[in-house]
Amino acid sequence: MRKLKLAVLISGGGTNLQALIDACNDPSYPAEIAVVVSNRPDAYGLERAKSAGISAECVDHKDYETREDFEDILHDRLKDHDVELVCLAGFMRLLTATFVGKWKDRMINIHPSLLPSYKGLHTHARAIEDGVRFGGCTVHFVRPEMDDGPIIMQAAVPIDANETEDSLAKKVLTYEHTLYPEAVRLVAEGKVRVSGQKCVFKDTDLGSVGLISPVPAN
Repeated sequence: MRKLKLAVLISGGGTNLQALIDACNDPSYPAEIAVVVSNRPDAYGLERAKSAGISAECVDHKDYETREDFEDILHDRLKDHDVELVCLAGFMRLLTATFVGKWKDRMINIHPSLLPSYKGLHTHARAIEDGVRFGGCTVHFVRPEMDDGPIIMQAAVPIDANETEDSLAKKVLTYEHTLYPEAVRLVAEGKVRVSGQKCVFKDTDLGSVGLISPVPAN
């Protein structure tokens, strides 16, 4: 079985990277990680990659005078490994429109909110402060605007009455670890494609059961 070649870009601990590594360990999974790249040399995710026998590289953004110089080297590293899909997994660098354009519809990201709500940072604290009933996470194709692009998958998580930023983050992270490998699977199997500003799906169950919070008494 031919497998889609992935690059995973990280900046930190790499728990979503680990979820992808675990998925790729299944012989039936339709993708494989060709390289893991971090912009920070101390990112623990690099150790995760090395432990799994995956090529792990650092392109430290601090070594380059401009964002464009950094991205040129990053792009070359991805091409060196014949990467077909770039997975941003806690990669804490804003990418230029030029770089995003080179990988249009071939780069995806996971974000800890139900986009298009709560783009940017501190998503869980903001959701709790606003009193919304659901938090969640989203996997989407990347566009030049921050946390924007056609949505592939989402997971909704109820927000409890005594929820804290940390407790909600932990709950959502559990769903992230399920969501990201499944989104990659859809892409690798050709079951999702971009049409205009949306994703369209083939042979995929989009679900039919709704969620209500608080749960009705009857």
